[in-house]
Amino acid sequence: MQSLLSRRSFVQAWATSALTAASYSRVFGANDKLRVASVGTGGKGWDDITHIAKSPHVSFVALCDIDESKPFLGRAAERFPAAARFTDWRKVLDKPKEFDAIVVSTPDHMHAPVSLPAMQLGKHVHCQKPLTHTVHEARQMRLAAKKYGVVTQMGNQIQSHEAYRTAVKLVHDGAIGKVKEVHSWQSGKMGWILVDDRPAGADKIPATLHWDEWLGVADERPFKQKIYHDFNWRAWQDFSNGQLGDFGCHILDPVFMALGLSAPLSVKAEAAEMNKEIWYKWSTVKYVFPGTERTEGKMLPLTWYDGEGKMPPMERLGLPAGFKLPGSGSILIGEKGSLIIPHVAMPKLLPEKQFADFKIQVVPAVDHYIGWADACRGVGKTTSSFDYSGPLTETVLLGTVAIRIPGQKIEWDVEKMFTPNSEKAYSLLRKNYRKGWEPSWIS
Repeated sequence: MQSLLSRRSFVQAWATSALTAASYSRVFGANDKLRVASVGTGGKGWDDITHIAKSPHVSFVALCDIDESKPFLGRAAERFPAAARFTDWRKVLDKPKEFDAIVVSTPDHMHAPVSLPAMQLGKHVHCQKPLTHTVHEARQMRLAAKKYGVVTQMGNQIQSHEAYRTAVKLVHDGAIGKVKEVHSWQSGKMGWILVDDRPAGADKIPATLHWDEWLGVADERPFKQKIYHDFNWRAWQDFSNGQLGDFGCHILDPVFMALGLSAPLSVKAEAAEMNKEIWYKWSTVKYVFPGTERTEGKMLPLTWYDGEGKMPPMERLGLPAGFKLPGSGSILIGEKGSLIIPHVAMPKLLPEKQFADFKIQVVPAVDHYIGWADACRGVGKTTSSFDYSGPLTETVLLGTVAIRIPGQKIEWDVEKMFTPNSEKAYSLLRKNYRKGWEPSWIS
């Protein structure tokens, strides 16, 4: 009971934090360091914090992870010995005067629950992709960033790679003319799906693992070794967004930036059979977007494919016989030719003979991580702020909604955040939270 009451008290504190946010923010002088807290220090979290720490203007002052063992909190503590250590992220936020910004690198289901109260305290946020677990949470993240005036960045760091930046410039320069349709894919095996349903029984929780804090807003369930923590949580609907959620915010990002896409008009999916626990093993998601100045016609079709061996149909792409597509990426079919944007590799213009003499001007990479840290100190701006990455995430997660009701076309009213033709789809825009862990929403 004491634990539940303390959680409720913490949630109530979120609601009033708007009144004190300004007092927990500060103006930086030329020699002031950005004091950063991190929630999630293993895996991608380790990658995030070590890249951000390369800035000479950053000091990590707090580290939080639900696993105290060496690959997680233990390793981070060795790397940043002066930083305070926590296993409960709420205790980090209990000390708002001690830090200026926070890095959130948890499983998907905890992105918004940690980031929202941090922003309400006036803290700048770097949050991993996909930005949230639900469409509603993505909208809330954008609204919170705007309301509290904080610097934000989603961890789709490949956006800042020279390959993606060069691809965007090619489209903006009109190399392939107006774009008629797009195909995007991630054909890799979903290796994190180890079982077909929740396994029975429970395993002993390691002494270093704080399982209740790992579950966070998700319903209680028994601990099972290797099934959830630390990597295979991606298989489970309670914690992740499947293959589309894992890769969509990367692979669709240069498409969005190149074409200036907004919210889709409709989404329809086909997918492998799945239960209420495990994500699908393959899917095809058909989006229809309103046209832009860089597309042909009033609407743009974009089709997503994922799962082992799942690729766009070659006959649809107009590519030469024997042409091999990369294992993941996008192809933009334009009036003058096509552009292939591999996932983390330089773009390619087709047909090759037509573009044989075309010299691609490479756009230099920028540092996605240090760019965020600099912007927090008032130097420059981020490129994947929640104002941009929030709507991108909404689009990606609308696809995961469609996957759960295969065959049904979902119409989307972005302003009202409503699906007028599907009550089921509308119900999947949000989710329930474990009692005592409910986030406080932005009005």
